[in-house]
Amino acid sequence: MPDAFIAPDAHVIVQGMTGRAGRTHTLAMRDYGTRIVGGVSPRAEDVGGLPVFRDCVEAVAATGAVASVAIVPPLAVLPAILEAIDAGIRTIVTITEGMPIHDAVRAREAVRAADARWIGASTPGIAIPGKMKLGFLPDVSLSPGRLGVMAKSGTLSYEVNHRLVERGLGQSLWVGVGGDPVKGTRFADMLPFYAADPDTDALVIIGEIGGDEEEELAAALTAQHFGKPVFALVAGQAAREGVTMGHAGALIHGSTGTVASKTEALREAGARVFTRIQDLVDAVAA
Repeated sequence: MPDAFIAPDAHVIVQGMTGRAGRTHTLAMRDYGTRIVGGVSPRAEDVGGLPVFRDCVEAVAATGAVASVAIVPPLAVLPAILEAIDAGIRTIVTITEGMPIHDAVRAREAVRAADARWIGASTPGIAIPGKMKLGFLPDVSLSPGRLGVMAKSGTLSYEVNHRLVERGLGQSLWVGVGGDPVKGTRFADMLPFYAADPDTDALVIIGEIGGDEEEELAAALTAQHFGKPVFALVAGQAAREGVTMGHAGALIHGSTGTVASKTEALREAGARVFTRIQDLVDAVAA
C-alpha cells in the first residue's frame, strides 16, 4: 500500500489494556489477526498472556510497537496521545467518546508537529480486512475487497458494509474518521492514499449532516483529479432543525452542512450521492 498507512503486520500496543473495555477489545483485535504485542497500564495484570508495561516508552523499547489503540477515559485521551507520540508511536487510534474539544485541539496540533497519524477523537477504528483491525469494527461487516471506505458514523458504516459484504463486495482499507468536530483525520486527508492505492478500485463515503467535511472532500476530489468512482451516503435528510444529533460535529451553519449543500458539492465533484443505504449499496454493486 502507498505511504504505508498501516502495515498489516504492524506491532500494536493497547493503552488502557487492563480495563474492562481494554481487555475485551485487546483480545478481540488479537483474535482477528492484529499483532498486539503488549499494553500500557499502571496495573500489572495479565491479559491473555500479553506483557503489560508502565508507559509507552517502555512498551515501545521492549516490543518495537509502531501503533497504539488508546482505550482510556475521556480526560485521559490527550495524555495518552502525548505519551504515545513521545515514545515514537506514529499511528494512534482513540475510541473513547467525550474527549473535550480543547483537548482534541491540543492533540491535533501535537500529532501534526510529530508527523504522526491520529484516528479519532472517537472512532470505531480502522481495518485492513482479513489481516488486522485497530478498534472494534464488527467482523460481520469486514471482508477483504477493493472498496476504500471512510465513515463519520460507525453504526451506518456497519450496516452499509454488511450489506455490501452480502453482495460479495469487501474493503481494501476501512477508516472510521468519527463524528467529532475536531479530529485527527478527515475525509480529504485520506484522498491521496486511496488515489494511489493499487488495491482500491472505488471509494465509499459514509457522511452525514453537519460540519463541512463532505464539502471539503468535494473540493479535494476536484483539485486532485481523483480518478476512481466515488459513492457517498449523506445521512440526516429527515433530521429536524434544532434537534441535537448524536455526533458533536453535526452542526449546521447557515447553508453549510446541510444534506443539500453536501449533495450538491459532491455531485459537482463527480461523486454519486445517495440518502438511502439500499440505494447506495445497489449502485456500488451494479
